[in-house]
Amino acid sequence: MIRHVVAFRWSCEVSGEAKEAVAAGLATLPSQIPAIRAYRFGPDAGLADGNYDFAVTADFADEAGYLEYRDHPAHRTVITERILPIVAERAAVQLRLDD
Repeated sequence: MIRHVVAFRWSCEVSGEAKEAVAAGLATLPSQIPAIRAYRFGPDAGLADGNYDFAVTADFADEAGYLEYRDHPAHRTVITERILPIVAERAAVQLRLDD
């Protein structure tokens, strides 16, 4: 299994509506991309200083599933139209998990 983890730090001037639009866009992806096995996202819980503002985790059966998600037009649209305009920093990793 492949787990994709990405964290975002938003630009300082980002509105609540822009952040909500990211979540709304991400929420549509599991129904459009069959390769997604599990999908979670949301804002930082605020338990530690210095954390990123928002994170996404996505699980896939294999590399092919991750690549399908990464390159899917619906995912690319959410990134281009909703995330890139408001992101200041991004960090990501893909983990190989034993089943």
